[in-house]
Amino acid sequence: MTTSLYILTGASRGMGLAMAQQLLQPGNTLLTLSRSPNPALAEAAEAAGIPLIQWAMDLADGNAVAHELGLWLTTLDPQQFDRAVLINNAGVIPPIAPLSATPAVDIAWALRVGLEAPMQLSAVFLNTTLAWRARRQILNISSGLGRRAMASQAAYCAAKAGMDHFSRCVALDEAQKPHGAQICSLAPGVIDTEMQEQLRGTSAEAFPDQQNFAALKANGQLTSADEAARSVLAWLERPDFGHNPVADVRDT
Repeated sequence: MTTSLYILTGASRGMGLAMAQQLLQPGNTLLTLSRSPNPALAEAAEAAGIPLIQWAMDLADGNAVAHELGLWLTTLDPQQFDRAVLINNAGVIPPIAPLSATPAVDIAWALRVGLEAPMQLSAVFLNTTLAWRARRQILNISSGLGRRAMASQAAYCAAKAGMDHFSRCVALDEAQKPHGAQICSLAPGVIDTEMQEQLRGTSAEAFPDQQNFAALKANGQLTSADEAARSVLAWLERPDFGHNPVADVRDT
């Protein structure tokens, strides 16, 4: 049986939780990194007999999380896995407002969780697994807002744009190695999550695009978290995964 190691951030709710649930399959080992463990996920893993490790960690301190990840990876037997996957899914939207009205602490929080931590985790993952025989993949969950500017979203847009571009850089790095990892920064489409509720619930005065997001919900144009998770995980199975380091699930 093929054995796979998955490391998933932001797995306590939304699409991250849906991905975690779908990864509870025979042959998989799953490590989740979230601020809070999910008891129902632990119960499901136990019932299915799937190894699950849940770390309660704050990705705002990406340096500490990356350090722990590196130490943990060195305890594993590299021969145990045919595949090792890091999924950088966690991200946050600070209170929605123009940059001029956004506290510095909220800007730092969004960039640390949405950009700094994924870079730190990716660096440790790539370095620690360099000699593994396993196929290595990094899937960064990006957003259309990393590719399209939007008012009152400067910090989130900047984090996702940075994620896209660091993925391009890492793809160039790994292409120079005989057993380089594959990386893709993937936009998952418009998903019916708490983040969408946050966008719809903001006043139009503070967020000029509020009505557009409300219309997406009213017109049934949002993808469910389960459906989005299936599409994202299916992208990892594509034979051309990583050929384009920046992609969208709606690409053919």
